[in-house]
Amino acid sequence: MWELYDALIEGIPEECLVDEFICGTYAVLIRSGNGCGFSHVLPGDSLPETMKKSLHMPLKKLAECIKSWNFIEASVGMAAINAWYNSPATAVGNGIALSNSLYSEDRLNDPFIAYQNVIKNKKVAVFGHFPYIEQLFQPVCDLTIIEREPKDGDYPEAAAEYILPESDFVILSCSSLIYKTLPRMLELAQNAYVVVVGPFTPLAPKLFSFGINDLSGFVVKDNADAARIVSGLERRAIYITGQKVAIKP
Repeated sequence: MWELYDALIEGIPEECLVDEFICGTYAVLIRSGNGCGFSHVLPGDSLPETMKKSLHMPLKKLAECIKSWNFIEASVGMAAINAWYNSPATAVGNGIALSNSLYSEDRLNDPFIAYQNVIKNKKVAVFGHFPYIEQLFQPVCDLTIIEREPKDGDYPEAAAEYILPESDFVILSCSSLIYKTLPRMLELAQNAYVVVVGPFTPLAPKLFSFGINDLSGFVVKDNADAARIVSGLERRAIYITGQKVAIKP
């Protein structure tokens, strides 16, 4: 079950170090050289010991925290992974086109817009209540929403065992990496077209070998601005610091 995580960790160069570490109330940011990765902080049991000794340690070592069952610590590992894969240099090297501006609203890479024609009349399962998902998808497909904490009309996470094998198109949240549910969800959705979405989705091509068809994530271009936002010095959305992007096989 750890193969996916091990593949992500192994792809990080040994020489990369942690140059900046910021853990805010809602997000954590890791910078290594010019690469800046972040993750939402998911609820965990305690402040991880890693946070007290991470500066200047190998980025690859910090990335191993993604395998922790303390979800705060796993969030740190996710940010470390993204500091490599979601850096502008690595993204461009993997074939992702970036604009010249620090901020760009790339609607073409928004999966909820880009796939509206693809999902017509298909069975679609979505993990999580993404903004405007009902308005965009409900009119054109047979939509099922699965939630860890279901609201009216949602299905509980346990229902995925029955829903995903019958789905044509599946959208999974990048938080499933931190919760360690992604490998099982991919097993269940092996007959579907699978998209992993969210601002801290690792833009790692090696994930395609595990059954993912599309990675929709985010590249930070303005590291200083991102650091101010994550630390709470500025109350703005992280999206103004970079570009939404997508990568396919």
